Formats: sequence, C-alpha cells, structure tokens
Amino acid sequence: MDRSCFCKNCKKNTVIRDDDTDNLVCETCGLVQSIGDNLVQSFGGLSDFDGTYVRVGDDYTYKENKIYNAKNDIKEITDRFQFSSRKTIEVEQMIDEITEGEFGAGRWFSILVGACSYVVRRRDNLPLSMREVASVIACDYHELGRMVLRVVDFLDLKLPEFDIVSFFEFSMKHSPSFAQVSDEKKDEMVKQGTFLVQCLVKWFVTTGRQPNPIVAAIMVFVAELNQVKVQIEDIAKEVHAGVNTSRRRHGELLQILVKVGQPLPWGKNFTVKNIVNNAPLVLRYMELKSRVKPSDKSKNMNNFRSEFEEIICGCLSKEMEFTEDGSYIEDDLQYYNVEDRSVTLSESVTDLDKLKISQDCLSKIYTKFSNDSTSPEAMAEKEEEHPRKRRKELGLQSAQDWWRGNSELSEKLSLREVLEKNVGYNNLPPSFVANKIACQRRREKINAARFRIGETMGKPASSELKNGKEMPYGAKGGKLDWEDCIIEILLLHRVKEEEIEKGHYSTLLDLHVFDSVNASKMFTNAKRQRK
Repeated sequence: MDRSCFCKNCKKNTVIRDDDTDNLVCETCGLVQSIGDNLVQSFGGLSDFDGTYVRVGDDYTYKENKIYNAKNDIKEITDRFQFSSRKTIEVEQMIDEITEGEFGAGRWFSILVGACSYVVRRRDNLPLSMREVASVIACDYHELGRMVLRVVDFLDLKLPEFDIVSFFEFSMKHSPSFAQVSDEKKDEMVKQGTFLVQCLVKWFVTTGRQPNPIVAAIMVFVAELNQVKVQIEDIAKEVHAGVNTSRRRHGELLQILVKVGQPLPWGKNFTVKNIVNNAPLVLRYMELKSRVKPSDKSKNMNNFRSEFEEIICGCLSKEMEFTEDGSYIEDDLQYYNVEDRSVTLSESVTDLDKLKISQDCLSKIYTKFSNDSTSPEAMAEKEEEHPRKRRKELGLQSAQDWWRGNSELSEKLSLREVLEKNVGYNNLPPSFVANKIACQRRREKINAARFRIGETMGKPASSELKNGKEMPYGAKGGKLDWEDCIIEILLLHRVKEEEIEKGHYSTLLDLHVFDSVNASKMFTNAKRQRK
C-alpha cells in the first residue's frame, strides 16, 4: 500500500490503495476516493500488462497555494531592494505575525510587503527611503506611509530617526552620474557632502522635510564644486526626489552659504550666482570654525586665527579680487603696496638713466614691437577670451587644495555632537521663520478686515489703524482675495484674533460658521414656519 495523493475530504496525505478492492481509501476518514480525479485505470492490450496511471504532483489546497504565491511575491519585491536571504526571512516573519499566518494577495499585499521591507531597513539603520519603496511597488507615497504607521503601531516598534548621512553616502557611491569619477575622488566628494549634510542638520534645514530632495541638492552642489558635470534632473530621478523641490533645496543651500561667507573680507560681494566659485574658501572657513573646541577656546582661537590668516594671505598673494559675476581679478600683491611700487619705479628709472641707448636703437625696437603686435580687433578678442581662461585656471587652482578633511563633521556624528559644533553661522529653522512671516501676514489681513468692518458699520477706527497706513481693500492695499473674505467672516462671528492668526480656517469655519447643530435648528425652525 503506497500513499499517492491527498484525501478530498479531510485534506490529509493518508490515501492508500487497498490491494483487495484496488480502490483508493483514506486511512483517516475512510472515504473511498474518486478514480477519475487521480487515476486512469486499465490501459494496455491483451498481450500487455494491465496497469494504472497515477497523477504525479502535489494537490495543494487554496490556502497552501496562497501562501506559496505570497512568499514568491515577497521574494520578488525584496530582491529589488537587494535584500539578503536573512532579511527576506525577517520580512516573511513580520508579515506572518501581522496576518496571523494567512498572508494574502493583491495590491494591498504588495503595499504591506513594501512597508515591512521599509521597517526592516529602518530598524537596522540602513539607507532606504519611502519614495524608493513606493516607486518599486508602484503605489502612492502617502498610502505607503499610512501602511508603515499601521505596521509600526501593530508590532509596537520604535524606529530610529532616518539616517540622512548614510542615505547620502549610499546614493553618492551608487549613482550612475558619478560612475566616471575615480574612487579616490569620489571618497573625497563623499566627505565633502557629509560635511554639508551635517551642517544642514545643524541649521535645521532637514527638520520636517523629505530627505531625498536635500540629498539631491547636495550631490549637485558637490559635483559643481569638483567640476563634475551632472544634471539635477538625473540626480533627482536616481534618488527618487521631485525635480522642483530639489531645485528649491539647492537654492536654499546657496543662500545659506552666502550668509556663512559674510565674515570673510570679500564676503559682501558674495551672491547666489558666484557662491559656487567662492565655496572652497567658505567651506574651508567652516571647517576651521568647526575645529574650535569650547574647552580650550583661547588656544583654539589662536590656531584658527593663524590658519585663517594663512588662507587669506595665500589668496592675496595672487590677489584674487572677487566680483559680482563670480570672476576673479588677479594681480601682483606689490601693485597694492604703494611704497614697494614707488621703490621699484625709482630703481627702474635710475637703471634707465645709466643705460645709453641711441635713437636708432629705440626706433628699431619700436618697429619690431609694432610688427609683432596684432590688430586692435584681435587684441580685443584675445582680451575677451583670455580672462575667461585665466579665471577658469585660477578657479581650479584656488580650489585644488582647499579641502583638508580635518573636521569631525566629515565623519558621521550623532545629532547631539552635530548641534554642539560651531561652523560660523547659526540658522533658525526655515519652518519657524516661514510660520512667523505667515502670522505677520495674517495679522495685517486681520487689521485690514477690522478696518473694513468698522468703516462699513460707521464706527471710528482704532488708534492702531489710524496711526498706520490706510488699508481700504486688502492688507497691502490691493484687491481682496479669498483669505480676506474668510477672515472677515470669522471676525463677524466673533472668533478670537489669536485663533485666526494660526491659519486653521477650515476648523474655525466648521466650529463657528457651519455648525451642524445650529444648521439643523435653523432648518427645523424654517419647516415649522412653513407649516
């Protein structure tokens, strides 16, 4: 008696062949199996042996098929994230615990696999952004975020903060745009980018913002700094970031570096257009400032002062004058030294007096110089081309040895260590500054709305409005917009101005204007009056 297949009744692999009756019988429940499903009996001729064909293969149930297909889907998705077999097993175990062994199929299951993969990576502090997961499984970014929150809440996990430094290093080393760069140069660029990333963390630029556009902006800036040609569209696509958002973050980085470079002697000439040319000196200044330790401030400040003076003297020895368009004017330092120049001129005059040159000799020299010189037009063209070449060579030369990599910010530090560092500039969080500006703008609109309401009702304006500018329309004297109308409605419903300043217009309208209880009473009274 050999086991051949599963029982159709109890679903157990206990079906055997009875030698006496030649039927298939289940040892567990005793059910005689149908022959047509599994067997084709009695084939062969008179001269051949009678035989029975038994179907080869397993007979899976619906649940077993579902689990098998689900594990294949998990393996396929995790392979796209380059997970090891151990990490894939962790994702399977997490899904098994969440679904209580049922697994699943369909679009929601793919989103669950992506969310669990993201949680496993975040739990191990490995670089994987939610944007990348959403693009791989082809789902909405916010839908994936909601699934991640549900997974974390169900498993009662506490994920660490997103490691933007590791994400930048991983993106920089695996970017196709930097494939032609040598490994040594790429390692140096990674350290420069790590320095900038942690500076942005200190300046709260990364607080409450998506990390992908910030990483894309820093990669583009580091490429510009090292004369590597890349496109911001390509970088944004590689790190799964929005192109417009990446451009905004790149502009913010340039604006902050302009502010950082103000203490330099020529820092007043820094603009967003020429800051890339001046960035080596600005970053060198930041690197020196970050090495100053509060414990021995006097000694460290002396070292900083001496090194900084060395940098300035090195620049002024070639006398690089930074202009508005990012160009340099190079000249000898002796030109700016009046005493040395006068001495040099006097010595040259005395030497010339000692020489006895005839008029014929001077005429021959002049004729030779005139023949060797080119036309004025050619001289003008050469003068236009030469400064560009000289500026380019000078820019490469000035940025050649600027990076030392001695700062601790070039290596990965904890958040507390980053905040304790001094890089020569302290910046308020951009969200805080934007909120302050928005509150001030709403306050102006509130004052303008109060002025319009008082003018309509014939009441005298308050002293604040009398002393200020007249605002007959909007806050700035322009046409009214939807925000002005909403603020006016809220003021007429006696909403506090402090609540209006916060800008939660929808909530305030629901509470004070479109109250469901008051609306139901109003409609009930209207029906009664009709009756």
